[in-house]
Amino acid sequence: MPELPEVETVRRGLEPAMAGATLLRVEQRRKDLRFPFPDRFVERLTGRTVTALGRRAKYLLADLDSGEVLVMHLGMTGRFTVETPEGEASAPGEFHHAAGGAGTHDHVVFHLSGGHRITYNDARRFGFMTLVERATLEEHALFRHVGIEPLGNELDGATLARLFAGRSAPLKAALLDQRLVAGLGNIYVCEALHRAGLSPNRAAGTLAKKDGGPTARAETLARVIREVLEEAVAAGGSTLRDYAHTDGSLGYFQHAFRAYGREAEPCTKPGCRGVIRRIVQSGRSTFFCGECQR
Repeated sequence: MPELPEVETVRRGLEPAMAGATLLRVEQRRKDLRFPFPDRFVERLTGRTVTALGRRAKYLLADLDSGEVLVMHLGMTGRFTVETPEGEASAPGEFHHAAGGAGTHDHVVFHLSGGHRITYNDARRFGFMTLVERATLEEHALFRHVGIEPLGNELDGATLARLFAGRSAPLKAALLDQRLVAGLGNIYVCEALHRAGLSPNRAAGTLAKKDGGPTARAETLARVIREVLEEAVAAGGSTLRDYAHTDGSLGYFQHAFRAYGREAEPCTKPGCRGVIRRIVQSGRSTFFCGECQR
C-alpha cells in the first residue's frame, strides 16, 4: 500500500490539473469500489470547483466550493493518470498488477475545465472515494482518531515522548499505529529506525524519561523521521509493486534504502560490521541491523 510520501507525490502530480479547475463532467463507471460511492456522487461533484488539493495521512482531499471535500484513498492498486488538453496521456508505470486493458479498471473519470482529464484506475478496487462536509471532517469516522502529521510542526521529541510514555509495545508497532502518528508505513519506519540506531523491538515507552520528557533518542527519532519522509517526497516516493507517479514515471527513493529489503546485506552505517536481518512483526517484514540498532 502506498505510504505517505507516495500519496504526497500523487497529490503534487494532480494539483496542477485539479486545483482551481471546475469538474465539468464526472463519469462513475461502477456503483462501488471498496465501499459504495456516496449518494448522488456524480451530481454533487458536477459543476463544482476544486479550491484546494490537500492530504491528510494517506488520504487525498479535494476541497470543493460547495463546502464538501472529496476524500480519496488509493488502497493497494489505485492510481491516477492525467491526460493533457493536447491529448497526451501518461505512459503506464511498472505495476505488479497490470492495469485493465481498454479501460477495464478505469472506474472514475474527471473532465476538468482546464481541458485535463483525470482517470482513477484500480485493478483490485481496494481504494475508495467519499464526500464529507469540510466543517465536520475532523470528526468524521475516517479522521477522528488519526494521529499527528509527521511532516507537520507537531512532530518533535517531546511529542513522541508524550505519545509513547508508558507503552510497552515494540517501537515499530507504536510508530505504525495511525492513531499516534499518521501516514507512516512499514518501509519508512524501518528506514527511520535504522538511521536513528533504534531497535524495532525496543519498548516504545523507553523514549520518555520518568518525568515524561523526551530522551535524546526521542529527539533523534523525530528528526530522522522527518528527514526520511522529506527525502522520499523529494525523490518521488519508493515505487514498490503497485505505485507509480501520476505521469507514469517511477519513484527513485528505493535506491536509497539503507535497511528495507536488504536482508543478509552488510549494514550501510559507517563503521558498523553488522548485517541486515529480517524478522516478522505483526505479519510484516522488519529489516534492521542487530549490531547498531539498540
